Amino acid sequence: MTVAQLVIKELKRHGIEYLFGIPGGPSLSYMEACRKEGIQFVLVKNEASAGFMATAYAMITGKIAACHGTFGPGATNLSTGVGCAYLDRVPLLALTTEMSDANRHRTVQMNIDHQKIYEPITKWTTRLNTHSVKRTISKAIEIAYSEVPGPVHIGLPADITDKEVVEEVDVPEIKICKAPKIGSAMLKALREQFLTAKRPLLAVGLSANRYENIDKEIVKLAEKFDVPVVLTPMAKGMIKENHKNYLGVVFHALSTRLDPIIKEADLVVGIGYDPIEFNYEDWIPKTPLIHIDSVVGDVPKDVDVLQIIGSVSDALDYLNKSEGAKKEWDYSKIEMVKKEIGVALRPKSERLTSSEVLDALRKTLPENGVMTCDVGAHTHLIGQLWETPGPKRQIMTNGWSSMGFGVPSAIGAKFAVGENVPVVCVSGDGGFLMNFGELMTARRLNLTVVFLVLNDNDLSLIDVKQQWKNYQKYEVDLYEGSMFGTDIFLGLPVYRVTKSEDLDETMRKAFAHKGPSVIEAQVDSTVYSKLIARR
Repeated sequence: MTVAQLVIKELKRHGIEYLFGIPGGPSLSYMEACRKEGIQFVLVKNEASAGFMATAYAMITGKIAACHGTFGPGATNLSTGVGCAYLDRVPLLALTTEMSDANRHRTVQMNIDHQKIYEPITKWTTRLNTHSVKRTISKAIEIAYSEVPGPVHIGLPADITDKEVVEEVDVPEIKICKAPKIGSAMLKALREQFLTAKRPLLAVGLSANRYENIDKEIVKLAEKFDVPVVLTPMAKGMIKENHKNYLGVVFHALSTRLDPIIKEADLVVGIGYDPIEFNYEDWIPKTPLIHIDSVVGDVPKDVDVLQIIGSVSDALDYLNKSEGAKKEWDYSKIEMVKKEIGVALRPKSERLTSSEVLDALRKTLPENGVMTCDVGAHTHLIGQLWETPGPKRQIMTNGWSSMGFGVPSAIGAKFAVGENVPVVCVSGDGGFLMNFGELMTARRLNLTVVFLVLNDNDLSLIDVKQQWKNYQKYEVDLYEGSMFGTDIFLGLPVYRVTKSEDLDETMRKAFAHKGPSVIEAQVDSTVYSKLIARR
């Protein structure tokens, strides 16, 4: 058996179903092995997209996918998507074609050190050899899945692809390291501090996504002790927005309006809170903090913190079995703030607003549907305004936060949820322009995905930040007029909307189309300056 054949066979054995990427000459044998083994090689238009697709797939399924780039520019392009998996904490296997040992340190076309590129953005990086294919793949899978999940990188030397492998003996079974059990002393300290507090606040972060049914435990705890809950953007869906105990999303649009409520807390309890999204000290009051996660939280020395390290699920179960009085929050005040934010999130304008578009989309998209979004001013609006019925139904990158994530992430999401679950991508025009070539991937594969572009003709988030500094508007205009200027773009139907009264019909047409389609919504960007939280 050749190296290429065994690598793909091992990927299949470990449950990998998709390999996203762009091939080079030395990787053709791997592609052929994919074809024979039943792993779907998904040809993309940019290697960064391959990493984004694999990341979004893992965000939804919790399962690892693979991605590939060839020498030099293939590897550097791919690294953008791999970094997303690293800072958004999901498992991923990155493969790159590398120079042979003989050529690694020579002057050769396209030759750079892939190991140095991937070392800071992966949990582990290595080069394959003919003697340890099984061991290397197993170790990579084990590391990728173990807490905290993340990407691993394996370099595939070009000269060993078709060489016969050396038989390996005593290959150990993989042992995935999950969050450890929390010691009884720590659990008792947690309970004592939580029960003593009069107004604790629950802050749920992205790590919660890694625990099955954790949303039910969070809601149970909130209801039992009558505690308000704030979410980070990537934890949306852990508690419904219309729930009494839901307070809001920190960091995104109008979140500073939550500050008067948050300042009343005498304890903040971080549940799976990963500071990669938003550092604690940037929003919590001068009050004790309990950090519950699988790893120690990055907290400044002047914060009074109790670090509860281990399974978030175990900690919630322990608290839910504890008996104590309900807490002393004034929900009439909380409800008033929530209503004020709800009104402010929908500013009036003579032109179509992103808020109106999102409200119409929410009415159209079924509860089981998945929305992915790109990075930009609209992301901040989505974080606070978009109602998310359950975990993993709104997919964004808020750790890596790369523009260009939206379009490929929707394709990765479609592979994750299947044909019968609707998927829509919401992107600004800036992010859309970075990776719109993947529309051809969706078209070629006949994936039913709606790509909704909020067209405001400029980089709105940068425009707002220029305004904050009293700078003149400079080099944020993307183009003039309509982005598409046609009813067909790259073979996809384009449904253009400029008026709120046309939104429902436009959404209906796009979602009724079999295959990929585009909605171009021409929106007023001036309202973002009233919405984006200034921290």
